[in-house]
Amino acid sequence: MQHPRLTIKEMPWSNPVGADLRAAQQRELSSRFGTADHEAGPPPSAEDMPVFLIAYEKSSGQPLGCGGLRRLDESTAEIKRVYVVPYARGSGVSAAILAALEAKALASGYAEIRAEAGSVQSDGMRFYERGGYLPIPNFGPYEGVADSHCYAKTIAVRTAATVP
Repeated sequence: MQHPRLTIKEMPWSNPVGADLRAAQQRELSSRFGTADHEAGPPPSAEDMPVFLIAYEKSSGQPLGCGGLRRLDESTAEIKRVYVVPYARGSGVSAAILAALEAKALASGYAEIRAEAGSVQSDGMRFYERGGYLPIPNFGPYEGVADSHCYAKTIAVRTAATVP
């Protein structure tokens, strides 16, 4: 989905603008969860985040949001660190980031994308459901975490002809 007001750029994980957006997201999540210890498993890093996108407003160049893909295996990626600054929420920025992440995942050969939202992230749960993600059993570091809600979406059907 091409958003008329946005430019979405792929950046390295170490990009300072991305780091600022991720820090803002983590502060917000710490406030929602009531603790800074709200992440199941190891946090994302440059080593496991091959795709990281930042959405900028075309007219001002202001960064409005971000999101990335963490490689789980050869055919599956996990969406991480989707965040939109508060004043830009409800304007389609997160949907544009999600669409761009899905396109990058498909181009990278992933067949499925997974996501997780905590129980205090009802907006995140609605976001994934509106995006066509279906609830799945908790996976990986979220297994056994009662407050985690996991989702998946098939973006490519692998057939015998497409399997290497």
